[in-house]
Amino acid sequence: MTLASSGISYPCHHLTVCRRSSPAPSTAAPTEQAEELPGPSPAQAPCTDIHMVSDSEGDDFEDAPEFGVDETEIFGLGSSASSRKSPMMPDNSENEGDALLHFTAEFSTRYGECHPVFFIGSLEAASQEAFYGKARDRKLLAIYLHHDESVLSNVFCSQMMCAESIVSYLSQNFITWAWDVTKEANKARLLTMCTRHFGSVVAQTIRTYKTDQFPLLLIVMGKRTSNEVLHVIQGNTTVDELMMRLMGAMEIFTSQQQEDIKDEDEREARELVKREQDEAYRLSLEADRKKREAQEREEAENVRLQQIQKEQEDEREAIRLSLEQALPPEPCEEGGEPVSKLRIRTPSGEFLVRRFLGSCKLQVLFDFVASKGYPSDEFKVLTTFPRRNITQLDPVSTLLEAKLFPQETLFLEARE
Repeated sequence: MTLASSGISYPCHHLTVCRRSSPAPSTAAPTEQAEELPGPSPAQAPCTDIHMVSDSEGDDFEDAPEFGVDETEIFGLGSSASSRKSPMMPDNSENEGDALLHFTAEFSTRYGECHPVFFIGSLEAASQEAFYGKARDRKLLAIYLHHDESVLSNVFCSQMMCAESIVSYLSQNFITWAWDVTKEANKARLLTMCTRHFGSVVAQTIRTYKTDQFPLLLIVMGKRTSNEVLHVIQGNTTVDELMMRLMGAMEIFTSQQQEDIKDEDEREARELVKREQDEAYRLSLEADRKKREAQEREEAENVRLQQIQKEQEDEREAIRLSLEQALPPEPCEEGGEPVSKLRIRTPSGEFLVRRFLGSCKLQVLFDFVASKGYPSDEFKVLTTFPRRNITQLDPVSTLLEAKLFPQETLFLEARE
């Protein structure tokens, strides 16, 4: 049993050293016999205060060797005890997550399963988890720094970090990340991480703490511009003091969190309005684009139809001109051959008047009408009375054969 487990107070405890009232049994083993000290009788035995000191004060602790006690062995941290312990964290682990898994397993082996849930991952990942989510989900970051060579480590871990109230409070309100600084390589690695994520001031602060002041519990709060270390809790504290400082940090954090939630809600409301405005603007642009595209398609279609119509008109005009040029000359009334005078009423009410030889074929009449813009495939040539459809007659028949002599009034009618 060590002095720590027997209830000896640290750093100072009053002990009384007295001569035995009776000789030790002769059968006892030499190691179990108390060394008799010269001096007065038991009734007059003097009392001596024995001060237990840390490693840094070991040079001044001159009484410990007289009683065969080494100060590091008082709390079970002597070389013999340390050599039997597996390190909390290997110094050659390349991956921070693997190092934290080893730390958690060793912590459970030493102090039991009732301990804070240590975040498995890098310090950067723990900071992201604690600080950079939605304001309602953010937490404080508790960084536990362990040192096996400190006489306070066992007491702090077993009585503080494993206390149910502390474990419950940390689990609900904190992201807890741990690191072992016993090895210089691991300590240097921690300082580099702290400098990168929290700045050189935090790293320099950690450097100032001596071995016997460890372990440390850093309480870090994320802020808009930078991360702030609210408290650095040393190992020489009690459960009540630790809980009070954790609750004090939570009060500061909760006040800041409420402001962040309010700012975040206002920002989200503004962003929602902006998104709705952007969406309405996008829909308006989309509607305008579709309307413009439809208008462009319509205009393109009109241009295409106009082009087709123009080509058709040009083609009809060319046909009309060719028919007009191919017509035989209009005969005179005084000629020797029989002449037929025809009056043709157009759909617009105008009359086309022309003389034809009685021997002319009906095709000449049809070509004449077509040369005036009324092709026979679109219009019918009809007589007034009796009503006859001349276009149904054989186009090689003559006007005399069609009884369109000496004169006749015809009219044009559009085909259905």
